[in-house]
Amino acid sequence: MKFFKISIFVVISLSVLICGCGNALAVNKVDQYVTTIEQINIPDDVKVIGLGEATHGNVEFQELKKDVFEVLVKNENVRVFVLEGDFGGGQSINQFILSGNGTAEEAVKALDYSIYKTEQMVNLVQWMHDYNLTAGKDEKVYFYGNDMQRYDYSKKGVLDYYKVVNADAAKKYATKLEHVSNGTMRDLKKDQLIDIDKTIDSIILDLQSNEVTYVEQTSTETYAFALQNAQVMKQRTQLLLNDGDYLKLRDQYLADNLQWIVDFEAAKGHDKIFVTAHNGHIEKTSASLAGYKSMGNYLDELYGEQYFAIGTDFIISEFQAKNGVSGERQIHTVKNHNALVDAFSEIESNVFYVDFEKASKSDRLLDIVSKEQRMSNIGDDFRAWYKFFKKFYTIEMMPNEAYNGIIIVKKATPTNVIE
Repeated sequence: MKFFKISIFVVISLSVLICGCGNALAVNKVDQYVTTIEQINIPDDVKVIGLGEATHGNVEFQELKKDVFEVLVKNENVRVFVLEGDFGGGQSINQFILSGNGTAEEAVKALDYSIYKTEQMVNLVQWMHDYNLTAGKDEKVYFYGNDMQRYDYSKKGVLDYYKVVNADAAKKYATKLEHVSNGTMRDLKKDQLIDIDKTIDSIILDLQSNEVTYVEQTSTETYAFALQNAQVMKQRTQLLLNDGDYLKLRDQYLADNLQWIVDFEAAKGHDKIFVTAHNGHIEKTSASLAGYKSMGNYLDELYGEQYFAIGTDFIISEFQAKNGVSGERQIHTVKNHNALVDAFSEIESNVFYVDFEKASKSDRLLDIVSKEQRMSNIGDDFRAWYKFFKKFYTIEMMPNEAYNGIIIVKKATPTNVIE
């Protein structure tokens, strides 16, 4: 009987250690350090505001994209929204919110990411469209993607530009790139990818060599987009050619593309932008065990205190994600207890914001946000057994080094992908 009791104790202890099911203590009078989303305050000298999401498959985290952006448009004069999504597809969404051609749902599908084919993303894009209907010329909002994992819309952008400035080149490059698409890219052989890379280098060189002539026929802006579309195509090709460095290169490219957007929009008078992506891309410390430098780390080096990062976390989440083996989308439930979220567990609101500078006025909270702990970090690939090992759905990080603040969702619910 004694052995049986010891065994039970060991099993329970291991379960708490592996699953992270133990609760830390709530902090008394912690409500004074909490604000609503509408009360988020950003320092005046900030250029880039980042919002992370703890999962790609929760309603609340996708709704936060719109909710936070609305606040920034109203209070911080932010006019530029950047999504961890396809650069070329993002231009299609931008055309919709500016011109109104098509529907919000069609625009969202241009991204070619299942995680964004949701009611929440459609609502975001529709809101941006509706806002622009009554906004003055200098008040309109703009949409970008800064990812490079697709070909179709960037390819179309390049070829459409050549149809205007150089018809012969348009035909030549259309032939050379006819086998390049979202649907075929993963089946391309290495020698094909090398040829594609050379073709894109030729396009980039041609655009750069003929900048003056091409700009005279079009505009500085359309030329800039054509060149950037070509750069994004090269990035996509390089990812396929360097699969072993995929994660490392992708975050570097995410940061490069974001910097291009920042500079491009600054020239138009927009000195603040909002970017939203997975927590692992937004946080500043490259905490992932995968060993790559995060976009947020690059941004922190580029902009210093002018980069303001907001993370997200949950206490319990029922979310949807794709099984990387079967390809099926499934609903999973996980709990994440760490000292930070548990300190605020008695707050009545389900969604609230904690600014770490404000929270640091409490010695207890300063101690919590200054210590490493496991914070939620779930991508779009999740297997049922992951939930039994906390390292598969969290990253160990020091909150106040990774972020400037955090939005906590006590209970998160799953999105539904629109097929």
